[in-house]
Amino acid sequence: MSWFNKKKMSKKDFETEEMPEEILEENEDKIPVNDKRKFSADGERLNKEADPPPPVKSMRETELENRLREETARREAAETKLVGVQAKFEEVKAEMERETQEMRERMRKSLEDRAKQGQFSFLTTLLPVLDNLSLAIDHAEKDPSVENLLGGVKGTARSFEQALLSVGVEAVPSIGTDFNPEIHEAIDMIETDPENDGKITAEYSRGYKFGDRLLRPARVQVGRGRAQKAGE
Repeated sequence: MSWFNKKKMSKKDFETEEMPEEILEENEDKIPVNDKRKFSADGERLNKEADPPPPVKSMRETELENRLREETARREAAETKLVGVQAKFEEVKAEMERETQEMRERMRKSLEDRAKQGQFSFLTTLLPVLDNLSLAIDHAEKDPSVENLLGGVKGTARSFEQALLSVGVEAVPSIGTDFNPEIHEAIDMIETDPENDGKITAEYSRGYKFGDRLLRPARVQVGRGRAQKAGE
């Protein structure tokens, strides 16, 4: 008996009755081929909100995406190279700082050694001065004459000057030379002949130079010509 020839069914009968294959085939013809919706045995759609198909990319979009990937890869490669260069720079910097510090330490030690050697040499040259002074005192005790004492003192002074000369200390020339305010200090003045005007006539304390540096100026007396005084 066909489905159309059946007696009128109730709603309950309709809900329980299976749908004939002809009706299902008719409904399948109305459903698109690529429709992803699913139906239950009762013909109800199970997936009411099907996902839309993915958008189709244009050639321009594909080209831009490829270029973006290339630029990203180049940037990451450049960043990696920069990190390596920075690490190498820090390594070289640390090495240079270490070498500079070591060089400073060597220079400081060398200067200290040279200073100590200079002090040692100077003290060595002073020992004969002390020996001469001791001899002068010994002779003066044995022979209290002024001549012996004076000779001993002069010998001690000469040996001391030789010791200073050996380490680069020189006496500033004074008596008979022109007054030079850079190396002489005028203590007083005295009338002299015109040809001795401005010349040093006496030395109160000797001045000394160490190389190009003045240790102390010579304290001197300076002559002043009579003719210049009369003119005033």
